[in-house]
Amino acid sequence: MNKVLLTAIIGSLSAQLLKLIINYINTKKIDFRILFSTGGMPSSHSASVMSLSMAVGFEEGFRSNLFAVCLFFSFIVMYDAAGIRRAAGKQAEILNKIIEDLYSGRKADEKLKELLGHTPIEVFVGAIWGIIIALIIYAL
Repeated sequence: MNKVLLTAIIGSLSAQLLKLIINYINTKKIDFRILFSTGGMPSSHSASVMSLSMAVGFEEGFRSNLFAVCLFFSFIVMYDAAGIRRAAGKQAEILNKIIEDLYSGRKADEKLKELLGHTPIEVFVGAIWGIIIALIIYAL
């Protein structure tokens, strides 16, 4: 298998597993839905794109154009996760509250998904996690 792709997949999946562990530590409950959810600590988007960028750097060189492209797009993905997607989640939270108020305290049939994005620290930790994963894989 392609080592660069494998590194990105491991970065993403391990970050999702870390979310499950962190959620268990915080709630003392195992919730496997966390494995398939967006948002939360750490950002698996950040982990996957940074592990991908690092893997490309190891394979092609950190001065290569391909590494520069990967890193640039990694920053866009991380900015989007902490900015636009987080704002959309906050808007969903407000809309859910408005709908609940309109239903006079009754729960609406369907709620908008609120946990879409990440806090800046979740993005940062995800990026660091992705770098660590790439370092481990390329050290083997």
